[in-house]
Amino acid sequence: MGLHVRLLSLFAGVGGFELGFESAGNAVGIPVQTVGQVEIDPYCQAVLAHHWPDVPKWSDICDLSGSDVPDCDTITFGSPCQGLSQAGDRSGLELHSGSSMFFEAIRILKELRDAGRSPKWVVWENVRGALWSNQGSDFAQVLDLLAECGAVDIQWRVLDARFFGVPQRRRRVFVVARFDQDAENGVLLGIVHQFGGIVGGQPAALRHQLVHAVG
Repeated sequence: MGLHVRLLSLFAGVGGFELGFESAGNAVGIPVQTVGQVEIDPYCQAVLAHHWPDVPKWSDICDLSGSDVPDCDTITFGSPCQGLSQAGDRSGLELHSGSSMFFEAIRILKELRDAGRSPKWVVWENVRGALWSNQGSDFAQVLDLLAECGAVDIQWRVLDARFFGVPQRRRRVFVVARFDQDAENGVLLGIVHQFGGIVGGQPAALRHQLVHAVG
């Protein structure tokens, strides 16, 4: 059997990550199978049910255990941004009830790690304000926690939707964490590398560089 990617989507919304991964996989001849979706909003749930009727779904991530998660190669999540956004209250990652849902995703990753079922890749997306929330300490915590979960390489890039066919300036930070020492960097990072300017390295070095850059 050839290369095949199994995708779990947390905070799935209306399935943007799923659609993007499946479309990109089709374009390069790598099948991408969405194996699970977690989304609490009922309107978004209806969209997911229409487009992915046969995919297992969970509503509240707080009720999801790592033991419930199907085997997967990649986990994507864009956790709530209100506490990180410039348009929000800037309360940060821990104090905002929505943005603190990030830690639920980390909990699941740690449970998968402890069970020997870590994914090969994790992709986290959020607003650009995540980079300097609480003088950069929130983003440094994101990097540190991904490393604690078992990430062996973490890289990120700010991408703007207007350069991808959308008539709107919409900048978002994408963090790509590799958990499998033997996984090919190019499988996912090649998509990001083509835009240049990636900041990469080990988590401790990333934290040091980030805090000094934005502090």
